[in-house]
Amino acid sequence: MLDLTISNRVAWITLSRPPVNALNDHLIAQFHALLDQLDLRDDWGVLAIVSNQKVFCAGADLAQIEECINTPEGADRMVEIITQFQRLFLRIETMNATTIAVISGAALGGGLELALACDLRMAANEAKLGLPEASLGVIPGAGGTQRLTQLCGKGTASRLILSAEIINGQVAQQLGLVQWSVPRSELELQSRELTERLAQLDRSASEFSKKCIAAANSPDINGFTLEIESTRTLYKRSTTRERIGAFLKKSKK
Repeated sequence: MLDLTISNRVAWITLSRPPVNALNDHLIAQFHALLDQLDLRDDWGVLAIVSNQKVFCAGADLAQIEECINTPEGADRMVEIITQFQRLFLRIETMNATTIAVISGAALGGGLELALACDLRMAANEAKLGLPEASLGVIPGAGGTQRLTQLCGKGTASRLILSAEIINGQVAQQLGLVQWSVPRSELELQSRELTERLAQLDRSASEFSKKCIAAANSPDINGFTLEIESTRTLYKRSTTRERIGAFLKKSKK
């Protein structure tokens, strides 16, 4: 259901569960297992999540949902499933490396919530993105209401969630939902060029930058103080001094 490859310091996790990469218990467990593997390796600096199906991810497994609603304890079981989604997405969000979702096709419901857990998103112009849960009488409860609001603001989040609107990649970029939107024919090349460029950046700098960016939305953390603390830590590293020294040497030529 998932494949892991590492090339040029980019770890690629490919969603491969035909036909729509539906999220279920087994896929979630395998995702955690692959992340466990990455935790033990130091030969990568960027995580990219992609799909080899026509869609990126269509969300929760409909068979699993049907099984739940047909049992007396269905509501509790669905809460358990959504909680599993939240845990995985939080783990992705808080990874100490840059993460990017490459959205080639539809990213709906839990599929979009997976993409929202990443730091960056690149979508095909033709891709369809949305949180249609309201049309089913539920909410995007795997982090969708929170991350979309933090990312795009209350107005855009209200528009997409309350109307269950489905948008394409170009509109998603206009609304700030994705950072890049490109023709599908160019998506693979441009995503590889971007991820390989990101992978050349210092991973520790990316890690501390992520923490400082997260602090901007936290009332409990002083982001300015965290910037100073992070700067002190990074400047003490030999690799930082080496990078700065190489830059200064090059700039004098």
